[in-house]
Amino acid sequence: MPLTVPPDVEALVAQQVASGRYPTEEDVLRSAMHALTEVDEDLIAVRDALAAWRAGDLGVPLDEAIHSVRTQS
Repeated sequence: MPLTVPPDVEALVAQQVASGRYPTEEDVLRSAMHALTEVDEDLIAVRDALAAWRAGDLGVPLDEAIHSVRTQS
């Protein structure tokens, strides 16, 4: 899929490769797309939680939530 990349984005990608953090431009873009996907998923989760809260769902107490997070690993 051929893309036209704006000069500012091209410079950012080149900086990441030059830093040694990523071996190729493709790896930079792949990582950026994964990060964007995670951010989008997090935003959806926050919006869903807010909608549930506004609808009257009080969720779980903080200590239960912390315990749940700690025991998931």
